[in-house]
Amino acid sequence: MSDDLTESQTGDVPPGYQLLNWSRGFGRQIGPLYERYDDQGVCTLAFRVEEHHTNGMANCHGGMLMSFADMAWGRVISVRKSHFWVTVRLTCDFLSAAKLGDWVEGDAELIAEEDDVYTVRGRIWAGDRLLMTGTGVFKVVGPRPEPLKIPERAHA
Repeated sequence: MSDDLTESQTGDVPPGYQLLNWSRGFGRQIGPLYERYDDQGVCTLAFRVEEHHTNGMANCHGGMLMSFADMAWGRVISVRKSHFWVTVRLTCDFLSAAKLGDWVEGDAELIAEEDDVYTVRGRIWAGDRLLMTGTGVFKVVGPRPEPLKIPERAHA
């Protein structure tokens, strides 16, 4: 899906975001997804709610929001620890709906680490609307062969 991006998918991306290069697997099916790094190297993932993300009410499907939360919240481990991970537990509290066309963003903070198990606290939002909060527990399964490349402007 994300290898055939239309102008509407790429034309209205907020400044600082770059296409997340997932050319295979599940991320490709639910994309396109985008990433941005702040000056501290904190990663925020994002996507625009499109028709293939919606339920019958033209809201973003809850399963899509949970999948996105899993990726956005686990990303802190990929960035800070440079490890691959699997999800042990994901607890999500739905607070508001994302509508067709909304730009949805998500990030997380690492709040606990024990052995190879990490706990994060995350949030998902669209504009000034908080859509979801929650926690994730992730287990690292091994180091990445190469650390993630954080864009230079994130460290400026």
